[in-house]
This record gives sequence, C-alpha cells and structure tokens, in this order.
Amino acid sequence: MDKQELRKLIAIWFEEDIRDGDHTSLSCIPPTQTGCQQLIIKDTGVLAGVEVAKEIISYFDPECRFEQFLHDGDHVKPGDIAFKVYGKELSLLQIERTMLNIMQRMSGVATTAHKYQSLIEDTGCHVLDTRKTTPGLRYLEKEAVALGGGMNHRIGLFDMILLKDNHVDFAGGITNALTRARDYLRNKAAEGQKERFLNMKIEIEVRNFEEIKEALATGIPDRIMLDNFTPEKTKEAVDVIRAWERSAGRHMEIESSGGITIDTIRSYAEQGVDFVSVGALTHSYKSLDMSFKAVK
Repeated sequence: MDKQELRKLIAIWFEEDIRDGDHTSLSCIPPTQTGCQQLIIKDTGVLAGVEVAKEIISYFDPECRFEQFLHDGDHVKPGDIAFKVYGKELSLLQIERTMLNIMQRMSGVATTAHKYQSLIEDTGCHVLDTRKTTPGLRYLEKEAVALGGGMNHRIGLFDMILLKDNHVDFAGGITNALTRARDYLRNKAAEGQKERFLNMKIEIEVRNFEEIKEALATGIPDRIMLDNFTPEKTKEAVDVIRAWERSAGRHMEIESSGGITIDTIRSYAEQGVDFVSVGALTHSYKSLDMSFKAVK
C-alpha cells in the first residue's frame, strides 16, 4: 500500500482511539520514562502486518526503536517474539491497541488464505479474494491474502471489468454486456491511457450452460466465472470451455465462485478451473491471537 495513503489511515485510527489524550496512561506514567514492549505470538498461523506496524510506530513517535525478529509471511507459533519496540512508555501504551488491531486482523486473513491455498496447492488452481473486505482496510486485507499464499482478484471497480448477473440483466443479455464492455474499453483507450484500457481484462459471470456458450461465441471475455455451479456441473463447463479453446486457439481463464467453503474448495479445484474465489478470506477470518507486553 502507498505509504502516504497508509499514513492517512493511521491518522484516522489514532483520532478514533486517542482524541484529546490517553488519560489512563497520562494519569500514571511519567512523560520521560522509557521502556520496552515485545509482540508475543499466542496462536499458530501466518504473520502479517509487521511492515504496517513499523509505519504506525514511526508515525506516532519517530524516536521509538524497532528491533525485528520475524517478517511478514513467516509461519509462527505460540511463544514466538515478532519484534521489540523501545521508547517512551506513554508512546508504547498508546500505540498498542491500534497496532494489535491491524496485525491481528491481517495475520488472521493471511492464515485463512494459507489454509485454503494449501488444500489445493497440488492442483495448479489458485484461491482468489473478493471485494468483500472491511471498508477502509481493503488494501491491507488484500496484502494479507497475498502474504498467506492466495492471489488478489481486482482491487476495486477501477482495475478490471467484471460483468455480474445484474450487469447482464440490465444490459439485456450476455452478448450486449460483453460487446458494450469491449467497445467501452476501446473508446477509453482512444481517448487516452491506451495501455491501461487495452490491457484491462473483461470477466463475465455465467449462471448456466446457455450463457457459457453465448459468452464463448462472442470471443470477448478473458475469464468466465462459473457462479454457483456444483462440482459436477463445473467439470462439464470446463470441458465445454477447453473444447472451445482448442478451436479458438487461445486460453480462457475459468473461475469458480459462489458459496465455496474450506470443505468444498478442493472438489472445485480438481475440476480444472484456474481460480476459486472465496469471500470468506476477508469476511469470515479469525484474528490471530497476539499481545504487546512490557519487558521487565
């Protein structure tokens, strides 16, 4: 995430938590007293958010010293020490909760992504995240997915065209939606930013085999999303699309989506799809337990 944008978020986080002062700490801790706190891991998982923690600490008190032992993406277990921070005790106490909130959530997302991806690693299929993220934390949650071994789908509405069922219905069908999307990108490229718009991918969500065949007939999409197909129907759809590939002479990416869980992801990945998208990576994860404790 861009450092300037991250610092804007950090300012909001501290305004939410501290406002006119941490009166608990101010009431009992001398302003010049210095000390050390260490981040202790209390759970098994994938660590994420260390680099963000550095920025949080640096933003709040640049005089704090950061001693690092573990890194983003490391696999951790209870008792591991990720880092120590030395500085004014008032600063350490005020940084604590904001830093833990972010690191616990990012590590929870990374751990969840790792669990899903590890189940399908040998199939060649990749688990994707979605836009089902915490408002304001999307970039950090998507970074955590990547740290856990998953892949990022589009970041937002601005970096890919994804025609979903409502777009298709409003546009009057698969062909209309795809043709308009293609023409839109061509027109935007002609107006300027040619490289960006000509390279922007078009994906379309399909609900049945008729829509698959109609989408393939246009030759427009870069990826077809199979929405709420069973594993058996997914295999049939993959066979249809791969047959089209052989005649068209180009690859069509295939994504499975819709209610896929940790118990069912492998049954989809084994059908030959390239991607499986899972909203649970960023909306149903369990935060990784950790604490920031004073070193006596």
